Amino acid sequence: MVVRAATAVAKLRTEIREYPFPEIPPDAGILKVEAAGVCGSDWHAYNSNRPPRIMGHENVGHIYKIGPVAARRWGLREGDRVALEEYLPCGRCSLCRSGEFRLCEQTEARRPGALRYGTTPVSEAPGLWGGYSQFQYLHPNSVFHRVPDGIPAEIAALCLPLGNGFQWAYLEGRAGPAHSILIQGPGQQGLACVAAAKAAGADCIVISGLDRDRERLAVAQALGADYAVNIEEEDLEARVREITAGHGVDLSIDTAGASDTLVKAMRLTRKSGTVFFAAAPETMPAIFHVSDLLARRLTLRPCRGHSFAAVELALHYIASGRFPLERMATHRFGLSDVDLAVRSVGGQGVPGAIHVTVLPWE
Repeated sequence: MVVRAATAVAKLRTEIREYPFPEIPPDAGILKVEAAGVCGSDWHAYNSNRPPRIMGHENVGHIYKIGPVAARRWGLREGDRVALEEYLPCGRCSLCRSGEFRLCEQTEARRPGALRYGTTPVSEAPGLWGGYSQFQYLHPNSVFHRVPDGIPAEIAALCLPLGNGFQWAYLEGRAGPAHSILIQGPGQQGLACVAAAKAAGADCIVISGLDRDRERLAVAQALGADYAVNIEEEDLEARVREITAGHGVDLSIDTAGASDTLVKAMRLTRKSGTVFFAAAPETMPAIFHVSDLLARRLTLRPCRGHSFAAVELALHYIASGRFPLERMATHRFGLSDVDLAVRSVGGQGVPGAIHVTVLPWE
């Protein structure tokens, strides 16, 4: 038996390759991949020169084979439907033991020898480390979430980006009743923050984007945004001050990572408010001063990934049917079209892509 997988072999180049179906040790397993979401980070990785690898880390599928030790440890059996996290933490360090396994050094994709779904090269046995494949190897340290059978595969594959939204907007940003939030950038992460803030009961949700983001801004409003600001038609600072009666928002989340968005976030956040940034600009404008943070007592924090609890929350709200998440799940591709799928997320393929899913058996 062979496994077909879309393998990134060079910068912006994918080939369909066949791999032997692996034998598994007692503490590991095999996932039959049902769907793999294309993350925005996949586009950046696809633009780099890295060793050949099977990309895809937003993976949903059924347990196809499982060793007896893994079955006891994971509490799973063959046929169970699960979503996988991209992290493969060590499980032993203080970060893992405290529930912050996303910060474990073993999850650092750039760390030599670290294993992580979607980035580990095929040279690392058994090679099947990504979701753009019919089957995926399940490492003993895999982190699972059960997925109800009634959720469409392409919607279930949203659980990780939506988990980021719950982590940043709710668990860390504490969005909720009587709180206002500004989200810059209506991509996957920004829209996920809108949904999470709405689920948390935030009173005022503002999202901003460009003229090319008109459809995404409409999706944001369908997910619960109270105001969608096209910054090529309106002045964002003036609009937010008008909406908040001059006070500024309680929480700003910058998912755009443009040269001026972080500065705008700090200007538009009230005194003692919180500013998160999920993307780092290549350069900061000269008008950024640390004294601005001191004078206004702002908390400035980077965002990184999601906790186990955040993904569980995401799956709960996906299953509830409360949000029109089908508006985010815009495109589906088969295994032979992985190159087009990733390019579409990067804005160089099919237009209008927000969250794209690879279905390896189509």
